[in-house]
Amino acid sequence: MAPARAFLLVLLAAASASAAATHDAANTTTTTTATSSPPTNPLAAPTRWLKAHATFYGGADASGTMGGACGYGNLLSTALNDGVSYGQCYKIAYDRKRTLQWCKTSVTVTITATNFYSPNWNPPGDNGSWCNPPRPHFDMARPAWEKIGSYSVGIIPVIYQRVPSMKKGGLRFTINGHDYFQLVRVTNVAAAGSIKFMEVMGSNSADWMPMARNWGAQWHSVAYLTDQGLSFRVTNTDDQILVFTNIVPLGWKFGQTFASKLQFK
Repeated sequence: MAPARAFLLVLLAAASASAAATHDAANTTTTTTATSSPPTNPLAAPTRWLKAHATFYGGADASGTMGGACGYGNLLSTALNDGVSYGQCYKIAYDRKRTLQWCKTSVTVTITATNFYSPNWNPPGDNGSWCNPPRPHFDMARPAWEKIGSYSVGIIPVIYQRVPSMKKGGLRFTINGHDYFQLVRVTNVAAAGSIKFMEVMGSNSADWMPMARNWGAQWHSVAYLTDQGLSFRVTNTDDQILVFTNIVPLGWKFGQTFASKLQFK
């Protein structure tokens, strides 16, 4: 993860749980790469601390922080401006080496990227909007902000590092759309926390079809798959691959969620 990648994260340390119809299916795991050398996993060792700034928004009760552009629905958390890092987790602390005036020492907060905030390209990134490249910036929901900084301050210096996403249970797939447009939301993704590539295979076929990122955590296919069971092959941003065989059974309906027992490590 390059320090110069500019992103804006809308933050909160809590997430809502949603009820879902679950279906346990036979699932298999594939190798993470076809090469002879092991894949590079940025989470195998702690990443170094990087510098950024942080602001806050919303009320003390997290009002005004629901929803977001990552496709997670009303999940209280974060997002990036390239769409690839949705779901990744970051640990943030006050940078007391730059100033101690509003510092809450020895405290960190861990957040998940679930929302998107567009840069303002009118002012230059090095002398204008805090949200613009090359500045890394976090816009934090107030409850998360007050763990590391003072409410009376508008902006504070912080340090951050990417950390593994910790989840319970397996990946979940929620299917929306219509007959020739399946919009699949992938949630509860551990480890890297974010998806790089996704494929679908209907029960009437032996071929994997690539899906396109629609926005955030949403992926879509334009094939007619309504009368078939579905399998998914998912690659995360650390190039680990999981195959979810027949995770969606025959007779599924739009709006249903299907939970697996497989999870990224």
